[in-house]
Amino acid sequence: MTQPLPAPEARTALKPWRLKELRPAEVARRLAEDPRLIVPVGTCEQHGPHMPLGCDTIIVEHLADDFSSEFRILRAPTLEYGVNVATERGFPGNASLRRKTLHRMLNDLIDSWEANGIREFVLLTAHEHDPHLEALSTVVTSGARIRVVDIFEVDFSDLLEAQSEPMHGDEVDTSLLLHLAPELVAADLAQDYMMSRDELRRYRRGWLRVPKGSPGSIGRPRLASAAKGERIYERLRSRIRERVFIAPPPDSG
Repeated sequence: MTQPLPAPEARTALKPWRLKELRPAEVARRLAEDPRLIVPVGTCEQHGPHMPLGCDTIIVEHLADDFSSEFRILRAPTLEYGVNVATERGFPGNASLRRKTLHRMLNDLIDSWEANGIREFVLLTAHEHDPHLEALSTVVTSGARIRVVDIFEVDFSDLLEAQSEPMHGDEVDTSLLLHLAPELVAADLAQDYMMSRDELRRYRRGWLRVPKGSPGSIGRPRLASAAKGERIYERLRSRIRERVFIAPPPDSG
């Protein structure tokens, strides 16, 4: 049965359980009640001249905090770097990991956390690049459950005007940032740049670089709005909470 979203005022009443802010005894108490850990995985890469480098990171951090607050689940410090799409020209500030580096980092971290009582890991990401997702989906554990959540697998095409799916620094990303962190968006600098469906598929798989002619974004960011971003965010939050967090946690014994 679908559970209704809590009212906005109720969602802000409780603070998220951020691992870096807790003492060991507090972590142990939380794990005794719920042995899950949310791990936000972001990126540091261009999303067009109008957007901050940490766009993906900001989105998943908001979701991680919301889910931690509502369900009283521990939330790990954010991994700020991911596997970026290659570009045909440089963008100042870009920082990318290799797939195997991100994979090894996650394996090491999750191995440590699992040894201290975590029984389920929810890896949240907002980056549809196949090598990045492969690094997350191939992490192994001794017995704990891994759930990789690519937030853009949620269907919200009905909320868009000129795109049928998320792209990059586009109508979706820009709308979400206008809703979550409008002070970081320079909307007047947004530039539209479209790819064909085949080009977009090759781009996501890592077979096509971001072209020199692109401003660093792909899609139609000039159609973005804060109101659209709020609707997209609530759709993401609603669908993910039902599919991932409403189910009871695994048996901690």
